[in-house]
Amino acid sequence: MNFTHHLFSLRLLSCILILSILSGCISPMALNRAVLAYDDAVTDAVSQQLLINIVRAHHRQPIHFTGVSNIAATFTFHANAGATPALGGLAGASMLPIFGGGVSESPTISIVPIEGEDFTKRLLTPFPQSKLTLLLRQRFDVDLLLRMMAQEVRLLNSEQPSVYRNSPIDKVGYEMFRRVVLHLSAIQDHNKLYAEPLFLTHTWTIPASSIAAEGFQALQKEFVVRYNAKENTYTLSKKIPGPILITNYDPNTLSDEEREKLNDMAEDWNISDVAFDIRSDQYGGEWPMSGIFRLRSFHSILGFLGKALGEESGYHVAKDPRTPAILGNENPDLTMGFVVSDTTPAEVDFSIRWNNRYYAVNTQEPYARWNRDAFQLLFLLFQMTVTDIPRVGVPSITIAK
Repeated sequence: MNFTHHLFSLRLLSCILILSILSGCISPMALNRAVLAYDDAVTDAVSQQLLINIVRAHHRQPIHFTGVSNIAATFTFHANAGATPALGGLAGASMLPIFGGGVSESPTISIVPIEGEDFTKRLLTPFPQSKLTLLLRQRFDVDLLLRMMAQEVRLLNSEQPSVYRNSPIDKVGYEMFRRVVLHLSAIQDHNKLYAEPLFLTHTWTIPASSIAAEGFQALQKEFVVRYNAKENTYTLSKKIPGPILITNYDPNTLSDEEREKLNDMAEDWNISDVAFDIRSDQYGGEWPMSGIFRLRSFHSILGFLGKALGEESGYHVAKDPRTPAILGNENPDLTMGFVVSDTTPAEVDFSIRWNNRYYAVNTQEPYARWNRDAFQLLFLLFQMTVTDIPRVGVPSITIAK
């Protein structure tokens, strides 16, 4: 082997080594890009479905969702190498290596309709209070949460509770509802709003003769046990987490008498009711109030937002004079603002088309942040509603590229 052939062999081996290294680099890079691309695609699909279902609700059309149950992507990496005479070199004396590589992708995407009795029940069932408090602890504005999730507020200050609906067609009810949630928002802005479970004390009285020694020891592990010698009975008591209570004070400071009074009120509360108690001796106490918010279902939320596109659009409601200052005077007319146009709207995150009209969430100032937060809240509420999407054993649409 002459020197030229030896040099060519070394160059070829170097090319092969470089190709093997490059293929190892390409693999994770391609995987990262693919994972992010599919994640973006699935998120965009859900977002557009939420928006189009708001439009369907506006036009009184059936609401329906479809989900991606599985994504299987196969990546094929290939490399090649060779040599060619160098331009301007001496024939047989100089060869240049050439090499190349590539990656091909073959994704298979399975799509299933989100339907069935279980999902429909979840779609129509009002949210439990635990969902609202979970979101409240993520620092969502209580004003935004209640405007979207609550269908009414019941004020209990008078002997006859007054019900105020969160619906723009009910002018008196809507304006009182808005003023109440604005008051809570002002308290939250100053970090004086609490949302904690009210611990309720449950008691039982049983004859002493009905408890054996072994049973008595077991009871002491779970209950506070007191013996009444006169009546020869045992009184069992136990603290149980009760309904969530929104307050402008620390609920742990309640006296036994106050807790007992709230306990009596709580007996009639529903799992979808959120109680509040604003007292005069704490921040925001210029307007003391107590009452209950009744929460909506996800289906009702879509209907509420859909109606805002037409005959039941929200409007400005000023805060009550007794309400403290609201941070940034944030008080949008609409729970979620939309853009509707005959052409593709500009300066929006995304849009959908329905009957030759375009719809988008309004992300222009001054309420761009509010509207984005509102749509993010809607997205989270949908995730709390949808059941796990079946991955095997169900009919599906499969797309292979």
